[in-house]
Amino acid sequence: MFLSAAVAGAGGLLLSGSALPSRLPYGGALKRDPFTLGVASGDPTPDGIVLWTRLALEPTAPDGLGGMPSGSFDVEWQLASDERFSKIVKSGTATTGAGQGHSVHVEVNGLEPGREYFYRFRADGHVSPVGRTRTAPTGLTPLKFVMAACAHWEHGYYTAYRRISEQDPDLVVHLGDYIYEYAPSGYTAVSGVVRRHAGRKCQSLGDYRLRLAQYKSDPDLQAAHQVAPWLVVFDDHEVENNWAGPVSSTGAAAFAQRKAAAFRAYYENMPLRRGSLQKGGSIRINRRIDWGTMATFHLLDTRQFRDDQACDDGERSGCDDRLDTGRSILGADQRGWLLDGLGRSESRWNLIGQQVIMAQRDGRTGPGVDVNMDSWDGYAADRTRLLQGIERSGAANPVVLTGDAHTHYAATLKPDFADPDSPQVAVELVTSSISSDGDGYRDTAGIAETMRENPHFSYIDQRRGYIVCSVSQDEMRAEFRTLDYITRRGAPAKTSARFTIPSGHAQLSA
Repeated sequence: MFLSAAVAGAGGLLLSGSALPSRLPYGGALKRDPFTLGVASGDPTPDGIVLWTRLALEPTAPDGLGGMPSGSFDVEWQLASDERFSKIVKSGTATTGAGQGHSVHVEVNGLEPGREYFYRFRADGHVSPVGRTRTAPTGLTPLKFVMAACAHWEHGYYTAYRRISEQDPDLVVHLGDYIYEYAPSGYTAVSGVVRRHAGRKCQSLGDYRLRLAQYKSDPDLQAAHQVAPWLVVFDDHEVENNWAGPVSSTGAAAFAQRKAAAFRAYYENMPLRRGSLQKGGSIRINRRIDWGTMATFHLLDTRQFRDDQACDDGERSGCDDRLDTGRSILGADQRGWLLDGLGRSESRWNLIGQQVIMAQRDGRTGPGVDVNMDSWDGYAADRTRLLQGIERSGAANPVVLTGDAHTHYAATLKPDFADPDSPQVAVELVTSSISSDGDGYRDTAGIAETMRENPHFSYIDQRRGYIVCSVSQDEMRAEFRTLDYITRRGAPAKTSARFTIPSGHAQLSA
């Protein structure tokens, strides 16, 4: 035991134990609390979990190293079956330093399935907040998870993350744009700049480390991490807006090096397994996470393997290049990996977590289409191949989980959106943003027009928010939660729409 009584963070988790020893292993080199970025866990298995923290005395120190002294630090960790830590299940020590951005990743194994656990860290006499986590179950165990995406620091407060922490989820699924890479005021919402980015536009490893530290210093984000394990994937802004494979959207020089720096910083700041970082500066985020036999999460990467956007990512109508059958957003290998996994899946629900909206979204009234080339609309043939493959796979209850759009959508997916008789293959749930684009709105007339043009949409809402999903053997329920404002603190969240997806039917019931 290494803690005196204290209360930590979200949920008032109680820490207790014997008094701290008088000996400090580094002679008190850390004069202040180094756990300013909180704690996190992720990627549960039936017998394991990833525990994370990162030491930082000054999160926005210009070099991105959090104001930490030179040298390495031993960080002790404990995992217990109770929040008072009277029953320590696992413990150990991890060493970190500047080479790891002072991050700690502990892969704990040998745990019991479907169990709740509590964890904490200590460094140089300082004790972290307590996090709550859980292992994946076996069998048809019900699941409650929250979908989240898109949290621009300058556009508003992270009240939605706080509201997520109050939902007591089993999992949080974050679908990208955890940070934004822009310089201060580089992307301004209509409601203005609420709080400013530290540092400059992210280009170097130090820049990305600094930006991630600033974001992770937010107490509402920390609260959401503390209550449950997370499954994370990135989209574009973790590197650069609308990047595509090897192509920089701004024509930036040395883009491969910039991507490698961004990927390394992303890994350092997320509860990912060590195998995520690959040789050659790449990172692997497409993976599968099973929740017993109730659900399998098939997590995708729609950035590293995509072809460049059609028509210079600008012209949104009259662009036939987007229909080119040779173009892909997933790449052939990843598409094959996904369809093979779906074909082998024995789970009741197959949840496909990915980044950009898959449903066709035509913004033009009348003949012709006006679509977003950065979404699946810019890769129409690849979408058709994938949806036909999903149908052929026979996988039970495919549901696509999506971020990026800064708007709530509920939709049904079919290989040919122009054909009313094309089969409904899957349901898509798109979560709005945590804060990106500032205070939201609800344009009733505009929504009605969009839904007339796109009858596969059942719901649209431009307010900020997240989605709470409850999965059982017979159905999946989705609650679209919204906040009326985020440019000032304290907004309540309310359920603005509810949908049920009956097992065996790719349809939405209100």
